[in-house]
Amino acid sequence: MSERRKFIKQLGGSALLLGAGSLKSLAAKEQREKIILTHQQKYSSNDTVRIAGIGMGIMGYNDVTDALKVPGVELVACCDLYNGRLAHAKELYGNNIFTTRHYEDILSRKDIDAVIVATSDNWHSRICIDAMKAGKAVYSEKPMVHQIKQGWDVINAQKETNKVMQIGSQRVSSIVFAKAKEMYEAGDIGKINSVEAVFNRQDALGAWQYTIPLDSSPKTVDWERYQEFAEKKFPYDENRFFRWRNYREYGTGVAGDLFVHLLSGLHFITSSKGPEKIYSIAGLTYWKDGRNVPDVMTAVLHYPETPQHSEFQVTLRVNFMSGEGETGYTKITGTEGVMQMHDNGFTIKRHKMSKAPGIGGWDSLTTYTNEMQKELLDAYNKKWSAEDQAEPKLSDITYSAPENYDEHIDHLTNFFNSVRTGAPVVEDPTFGFRAAGPCLLCNESYFQNKVIYWDADKIKTV
Repeated sequence: MSERRKFIKQLGGSALLLGAGSLKSLAAKEQREKIILTHQQKYSSNDTVRIAGIGMGIMGYNDVTDALKVPGVELVACCDLYNGRLAHAKELYGNNIFTTRHYEDILSRKDIDAVIVATSDNWHSRICIDAMKAGKAVYSEKPMVHQIKQGWDVINAQKETNKVMQIGSQRVSSIVFAKAKEMYEAGDIGKINSVEAVFNRQDALGAWQYTIPLDSSPKTVDWERYQEFAEKKFPYDENRFFRWRNYREYGTGVAGDLFVHLLSGLHFITSSKGPEKIYSIAGLTYWKDGRNVPDVMTAVLHYPETPQHSEFQVTLRVNFMSGEGETGYTKITGTEGVMQMHDNGFTIKRHKMSKAPGIGGWDSLTTYTNEMQKELLDAYNKKWSAEDQAEPKLSDITYSAPENYDEHIDHLTNFFNSVRTGAPVVEDPTFGFRAAGPCLLCNESYFQNKVIYWDADKIKTV
C-alpha cells in the first residue's frame, strides 16, 4: 500500500475528502487531493475558571469574549485605563462585573483564578510577573515582552511560582498547523532550505489608525499610570494611548505585532528554537501620522542546522500599503516540495528531480560537434534508463479546516484545560520568548543598522 493511501486510510472518519472520487482514483499519480480536517476539540466544564481581563482594547475584548465561549469560564472583573471601556464592559457582560483602573485590585481578589493580559506591549511583562506571584494563571497576548531584557524575568517568574502561563499566538493550537507539522515531519517536502512569510495590509485601520473616542482626555484616561515606567514622559496624547502600536515607547511595531505570528507558526511546524543571525531593513513610506515605527519592513533570518531541522533562511515581510490588498501566507520550501500556509489551510506542491542529471536543452551539449553529441547521448542513455530519466509525478494536496473553525477558541480552550488540570500549556514563556525575541531584534537591527546575533538555545543576544 502506498504511503499516501496509508495516510488516507489512517484518517478514517476524522476527515472528509472532496473531489477525489474513490480511493482508486486517489491512486492516480496526478490526482489532486483536497482534504478538509474535522474539528475534534473536546470541551469540558468540570470546574469553573473565574477570569479577569486586564486591558480591554481590541484584543482584550476579543480574548474575553472568546474565552466565555469555552464551557466553564466565568468573567469576574475587567481592568482598563480608559473609563469608557470599563463602562462598555458592564454593557456587554453585566453590571455585576467588577471594574477598575488598577490591575492590582484584580490580583488581590481571591475569587479570580486567571487573568488575560491584553494591555499595550510595555505592560505585558510587569503585569504577568505580578499576576503569577499573586497566584493567578496568566494568558498573555503576544509579544510576551516589550524589551529583550524582560524575557528571562518572565520565564524565571513562571518557573519560581509554577503557575500556568500561556502566550497568545493561536497558531500553536490550530488543527491546520498541527496537520502541517505532521506532514513536514513525515518528509512530504524533503529538507527545508528557505521560508518566505508575509503579512500585507492596505487600509487605515489595518495600519493602526484606530478610532478615538470623543471624550478622550486626562479625566477619562489614566495617562500618568499608562506611562508610569516609560523612560521618557510625554504630555497627554490620545494617539499615543489609543493608537499605541504606532510608538516604540509602548508597542513593538510590525515586527512585534505580526512577525511574531509568523515565527510562532514556523517554530511550531519545524520544532525550531530560532535563528542565529538577524538583519532587517524598513521605512516609514506612507502612514506619516506621527508614528515612530516603520510601515514597511523586510527581515532576513538565518537558522542553523539542528537535530530538529536542516539549515535554512527566512524572509519576513510586512507592507502596510500594499497594492495587492490584505494578504498573508507562509511558504516553506524544501528539497522535494513547497508547503504554503494560507487562511484556514495549506497546500503542498511536490516536485522531485529525476534520478538522471539530464542532458540537452539549456546545456553545453549542443555546442559540441555532431559526432561528440551522438557519443554523449549514447553514453547517457546507456547509463540511465527511461525510468531514471523521467521526473516523478506527485500530486498536490490541499488541506482546509472546516467552515467557521476558530483556532483562537482552541488556544483559549487549551489554556483553560491547563488551568484546570495542571497539564503543560501549548505555548509556554520559553516558546513565547523564542518567538518574540528575534522579532524584537528585527526592530533593533533596523534602528541600529546592523546584523544581530542570537543564541536561540540560551535565548539571548550574542
